[in-house]
Amino acid sequence: MYTRISQLLADRKGGAVFSCFGIWHLLYMAVIFLAILALLLWLRGKNQQVRQRTVDRAICFAFGLYMTDFFLMPFAYGAIDLEKLPFHVCTVMCVLCFIARRNPALQKFRLPLAVLALASNLIYTVYPAGVGWYQIHPLSYRVVQTLLFHGSMTTYGVLFLAYGGERLTWKQCRRTLPVLAGMTLWAMLGNWLYNGTAGDYDHFFNWFFVIRDPFYLLPEHIAPYIMPFVMVAVMFAAVVLVYAADSAIRKLIKK
Repeated sequence: MYTRISQLLADRKGGAVFSCFGIWHLLYMAVIFLAILALLLWLRGKNQQVRQRTVDRAICFAFGLYMTDFFLMPFAYGAIDLEKLPFHVCTVMCVLCFIARRNPALQKFRLPLAVLALASNLIYTVYPAGVGWYQIHPLSYRVVQTLLFHGSMTTYGVLFLAYGGERLTWKQCRRTLPVLAGMTLWAMLGNWLYNGTAGDYDHFFNWFFVIRDPFYLLPEHIAPYIMPFVMVAVMFAAVVLVYAADSAIRKLIKK
């Protein structure tokens, strides 16, 4: 049974190859964005109870995908990929958004978490470089799972902003900064704990890109002192764009 499941989920080589902005990537994005649009249109005629239940189901679906992946990775890759531990912003937001929806004490953080989840996962959906590096078939489990997870998190972010019951205001924008500061410290802790040598393999993680410049523009000995501030600035800029887009869309709808 293990062999059969492994053969089904393992990276497939030969034939078409998934690449950023290739035809398969564009098809994945089209499916994700059309699904979001269909949900938004369907929810327009529903009451708030149905809308809230749909938002809850969206984050439950994303969290379920994330947790199920840990059980399937041994079949797909031969081991659990430590890179997928919740130290990147996309995975951390999945866990925190899921908890915040069920913990009244975290209610005040639901909005900034949802905005950050939308911004980070939308960026990866548009530019899934991590998957493109493997040069594998577009229907491989690795590709399907990764795009489906980030697409579902993007869907949750959009649904939360549209029908989650909380409106974005520019005064709330700064509430994202403490979340980003906590995210940065958490990623630094993960990098410090897990980086090193284990067995026959040298493990190097760069969660949230806080210890190495992903574009290799900064020298390695300087990057750890600069990248934490760069990442906070970049992600906050992405959040500002989400606020600007939300404001523009709502003004357009009113007209």
